[in-house]
Formats: sequence, structure tokens, C-alpha cells
Amino acid sequence: MGLFGPSWAALRSAVDALAAEDFTRPSGCAGWLVRDLVCHLVIDAQDVLITLVTPSPAEPTTDAASYWRPAAGPPDGPDPLDALTVRLAAAYGDPALLRFHLDDVGSAAGRAAELADPALRVATQGQVLTVRDYLDAYVLEWTLHHLDLVVHLPHVPGPPAEGLAAARRLLERVAGAPFPAPFADADALLVGTGRRPATPAERSWLGAPGPGAPDDSGGLGLPGAPGVRLPLILG
Repeated sequence: MGLFGPSWAALRSAVDALAAEDFTRPSGCAGWLVRDLVCHLVIDAQDVLITLVTPSPAEPTTDAASYWRPAAGPPDGPDPLDALTVRLAAAYGDPALLRFHLDDVGSAAGRAAELADPALRVATQGQVLTVRDYLDAYVLEWTLHHLDLVVHLPHVPGPPAEGLAAARRLLERVAGAPFPAPFADADALLVGTGRRPATPAERSWLGAPGPGAPDDSGGLGLPGAPGVRLPLILG
């Protein structure tokens, strides 16, 4: 459905291409090795399966963009679920077992997405949205984590161009304004979500956040969105 399937398939193919030693290298997620990120993807796939079989009679309360609620700042302490993910990833021991589990659960999530009615309303995280919006929201999740996966693994293919463009468009909807045109899609995603700092040139394309931003102490903003401060911390 849409770009969910191709983005998810590309990410799983990238994991399948990893050598055993790649699993112990750093990922683009702060504090996580590649194996921790892959374990998180298993949990994500489980969430997709659970959500797609949790219909709701209620009217939608969110859409693909408002599903993402940027935090006011980075976490102020360790997250229990993140810590559990790290322990689970280490418990696999053999990377082949982790790869197999992702392929097994991930393939099922992909098939479930193909079979789901796009207009069906589903419930997740206390919100109700259509399957179409839910799967569109996950294009951003898959694309960001694909970038996280390959940041220190240049031999592994990155996200498809269509997924990068769609993820950028969705992040711009979350932010309320487009990123300046000189930004490549991948760079807009990396800088916009704080995965890397902006270069001097990129800083010159971005403005300072105006009054009403979550933190008026400085930083970067988006032209056309005076209340937005970058990076957007997506939970």
C-alpha cells in the first residue's frame, strides 16, 4: 500500500545484506548498536501487526502527520523500553537469529499491510486513524531507521529515493513548513530530526526559531514556521 511496502522491503533487504560483524557497529540511533536497531525493528513489526488487527468504531483522532508528536527536547533520562531493547538484542547472541526473526515477523507485517483495508479505522497509542494514514506514518519510521542503519555502513544500500521524498514531505507536514530547496531529502531528514548537526551552509539556509518555539534560547528554525525549533525530536 503506497510506499509502506517498498520502504519496508528495502529496509529488510538492507538488514539481510549485513555481515555478522556489522551488527556490533554503531547505528545512527544514539547509544544503540546496529543489533539494537534491528531488534527495535522487530518490535516495530509486531506493533504494525497488532495495530492492523485492532479496528476501532471511533472517528479518527489523528492522521499520518499528527501521529508524530515532537517532544519539547531530548529525553532527560534513560528510557525503560530502550534499555529493554538493548538487553533483548544482546540475548539473541547469533546475529543470524535476529535476522531470521526480523524476516519472519517483518514479512508477516508486510503481508498484513497489503491485505488491510486502507479506509479501516484502527487504534494505537490511544489514538484512532485510518490504515492508510497509519501506514503512511510508518514510511517516515522505516526511512529514518534505514538511514540510521547505514550511517556507518557505506557498503549497505540506503533508502529508496521515493521513500526519502515521501518521508521528507511528511516531516515537513509535521514541522508545518518545507525545508529549504537546497536540502537533499536525506539531509533534510537527518538534520531535521537531529541525527546530525547542520553544516555551516545548511545553517545559512535555516532561520532562527521565532517566538512561540518550544525553546527560545536559540538554535535553528524553518523559514515559514516561526514557532518551530529544530531538531524535531520524534517519539
